[in-house]
Amino acid sequence: MRSAVPAARPETAAPDRPAPGRTDAAAPHPLPRLDLLLLAVSVSGISLSAPLISATAAPALAIAFWRNVMSVGVLGPYALLRHRAELRGIGRRALLLAMAAGVLLAAHFALWMPSLRMTSVASATALVTTTPLWTILLMRLLGVRAPRLVWLGTGVAFAGVLVLTGVDLSLSPRALLGDALALGAGLAAAGYVLLGAEVRKSVSTTAYTLVCYATTAAVLLAVCLVAGTPMSGWPAGVWWQIVLLMVTAQLLGHSLSNRVVRTLGASVTSTAILLETPGAALIAALWLGQWPPAAAYPAVVLILLGLVLVARGGRR
Repeated sequence: MRSAVPAARPETAAPDRPAPGRTDAAAPHPLPRLDLLLLAVSVSGISLSAPLISATAAPALAIAFWRNVMSVGVLGPYALLRHRAELRGIGRRALLLAMAAGVLLAAHFALWMPSLRMTSVASATALVTTTPLWTILLMRLLGVRAPRLVWLGTGVAFAGVLVLTGVDLSLSPRALLGDALALGAGLAAAGYVLLGAEVRKSVSTTAYTLVCYATTAAVLLAVCLVAGTPMSGWPAGVWWQIVLLMVTAQLLGHSLSNRVVRTLGASVTSTAILLETPGAALIAALWLGQWPPAAAYPAVVLILLGLVLVARGGRR
């Protein structure tokens, strides 16, 4: 998965209280070095996701299912040991919202992972990272107004999307369909993020993640059975690739980003995760020999520039 980073809790800043005799504002605190290192590890793990999925010789839906099942298997014993009382006491509304988030996360996986087999890793990754743009639009429908810089960034990023899809249309209709699936995956991830943020107001991250991932695995299992997707019968190397995907992208990638977002802030974390696009494109080029067409690079730059503006505008 690429799966998206859950929204951080609202950050509140205490008013400045200068020491007696001081009139200047307090100097900004440096960012914690350990958390910056953990963020770098997180981005590296997430960047490996798309090339690894593209290289794994198993159906995309099956990879998504086993990735989530393995995550539940790793997370479940800890959650049941440390959060058993909380899991039993989750309210009906929070439980339904967490399960709805799991359904949207399953939709995200079911759309994005097949897109990696239809278009380039660079295009699919750039388009799926439009999640913040869809989040802004959904929040606007709910009556939340965004700063002008956010809307400027949204316009720039969507201009990049139009350029990129035009480039892929010139290559093949299959590449354009892959772009559409990646965009739909970004939209599903936006709904997952918004629902997750609501649930986490009253439920811990561990309990919420367990319910969400378990629901995602159940939905993906149903989709695989209906679609007749093979669920096994691959060489041992394929299973090790799925395990590596689960460890790097899910446990290290997303878990570490959830860990550092509290200290580094949502703006720094979300902006850093945008490095997934060039990181994944570089890994795909060196490992898979998958070089995007030259015309795609300006489009990817526009998308990343727009997302940076959105992150900065959200911070203000």
